[in-house]
Amino acid sequence: MSLRMSDIDPAILTWVARIAELSQTLPDLASPDMRARRAAELTLSNMLADEFTEQSPSDVTIKRGAISTTVGDVHICRYRPAGLPSPAPTELFLHGGGFVSGSVDELINDRLLTRRAQAANIQVIAMDYRLAPEHPYPAPVDDTIATLDALRAQAVQYDVDVSLIGIGGASAGAGIAASSVLHLRDRGDHVLVHQSLEVPALSFGPFGSSAVEYAHGFGLDDFEQLAEMVLPGEARSDPNAQPLLATDLSGLPPTFLQVAEHDPLRDAGLAYGERLIEAGVRCAVHLGHGHVHGSPGLTATFAAARTWQAQSASAARLAYQRP
Repeated sequence: MSLRMSDIDPAILTWVARIAELSQTLPDLASPDMRARRAAELTLSNMLADEFTEQSPSDVTIKRGAISTTVGDVHICRYRPAGLPSPAPTELFLHGGGFVSGSVDELINDRLLTRRAQAANIQVIAMDYRLAPEHPYPAPVDDTIATLDALRAQAVQYDVDVSLIGIGGASAGAGIAASSVLHLRDRGDHVLVHQSLEVPALSFGPFGSSAVEYAHGFGLDDFEQLAEMVLPGEARSDPNAQPLLATDLSGLPPTFLQVAEHDPLRDAGLAYGERLIEAGVRCAVHLGHGHVHGSPGLTATFAAARTWQAQSASAARLAYQRP
């Protein structure tokens, strides 16, 4: 990851250097075996989070388990702050990982989502979803919709206020969330109260000048090649598979969208926000100045990351308030 010193905050450069250093100790990061590679990526992610992400507050309960859905058991993790009303306003959250990696069990999720749940005064339920290339689109979207349906059906067990359910995600998880919301809209489901999209992956093709300027050395090298693994032939024609290319964005829930300044996905995110507004969707778009794609998680060392997380939690706190 080669960054221009003049553009990048020293806190990000320190993180980048640490990634390079730790990666040398994890040869399986280059393994052709996806299971071995994902295990190494989880190790790397946890080591980085331990250094660069603020610790979880002590008064947020973390509970792991599985929820039974129409597509099978889905691994979830619930984050519930002390004093939360019952039943609780609830956000379903999807982790990042480039559609091919990532896990609900990453330390960074625990550290960021406990604080999000506390600051927004909501219950956050993070979920795993099936990964490409073994499980291409629409598998992760099917998992997301099935989990939302299961949370409604089992609302008492999971203490979910069915009138205050929303969705959020980061990077690939944000792209899957956005696609899932389009599918829900198309089946006549309009009950989500909020959609939170952080550095969303909304299209696999290059879009705008950011896709050229930050194509290499900014954390998402070879992103376009993911399409071959994530979107099989027939899926390329599905208008909801790549939300930026969807023909109709009307009827979607209020959206809070955050994009990073130095990110190849920036312009696609900005364009998606503009299209949502043009379609009559209430949408707030925030540009994270100085950020690269992965820097919103650097809350222990980067003040702008703490601001990013606070903005997102503030928007969620307003969105999930009872009338």
